[in-house]
Amino acid sequence: MLPNRLSAHIGYLFKELPLFERIAAAAEAGFTAIEHPQPFEISAADMRAELERFGLAISQIAGAVGNADKGEKGLAALPGREADFQEEFNRALDYAVAVDCPFVHPMAGVPSTRDGAAIAETYHRNLSYAVERSAGTPVKVLIEAISEAAVPGYAMSTLDHAAKIQDLYGPGNVALLVDTYHARANGVALEGWIAANHHRIGHIHIADHPGRHEPGTGTIAFEPLLAVLQSHAYEGAIGFEYIPSKTTIDSAAFLPRWKQFMATNARQERQDRRPA
Repeated sequence: MLPNRLSAHIGYLFKELPLFERIAAAAEAGFTAIEHPQPFEISAADMRAELERFGLAISQIAGAVGNADKGEKGLAALPGREADFQEEFNRALDYAVAVDCPFVHPMAGVPSTRDGAAIAETYHRNLSYAVERSAGTPVKVLIEAISEAAVPGYAMSTLDHAAKIQDLYGPGNVALLVDTYHARANGVALEGWIAANHHRIGHIHIADHPGRHEPGTGTIAFEPLLAVLQSHAYEGAIGFEYIPSKTTIDSAAFLPRWKQFMATNARQERQDRRPA
């Protein structure tokens, strides 16, 4: 059974509001969790208080994002930036522990070098550091494949690559973030891939393809995908990282239908498990 953990990515949603006000807006819209790659302008104490006020969870944050204005999109695979990576990851990890966030995503980034061996060595060294620092905390490292179509030159662009990286550390230490938009952009058959790799997944990002807008604007059939997740007892959050094609509130009109679908499917699963 899927948890009712529908997570608003407030870096994409409710952008018409200041960051702090997006937390309340997410709760009022019917989401039960939030996420943001860099929530640090809100102190951990204030974030925790606001989450408790609205009965929300925080599902994931990023660590070591680097300078977005320079197009870095992360530091984990950038040779020569190891000290910056460690400093930024430690800040994110401390924040995650303070607000009960289960995942920190050290983004791989867009290396300026084409030296594949140096990129791979740097990424492995930095992920090893992240895993070691996270050990003994409730926080797990999260990694994501970001499609070449969306971010040219990103150091980890396919789910197969992400799965191979995960195998170096084990699912107990590193979980996969599967983004439906990036996966479809890479030609992945989502239902089949998730069915075969459900044990790898810690977090899901939802956006339709093409366009990267809300569900129902593109070609992805989301209800069969939800059914696959439920059939494999997925326990993570479902994050909504899409570009609203209209106001955020209007774009989230699908939420009641999704909740109803998940509840109905869960009841059917319980009935199917009853002995004859």
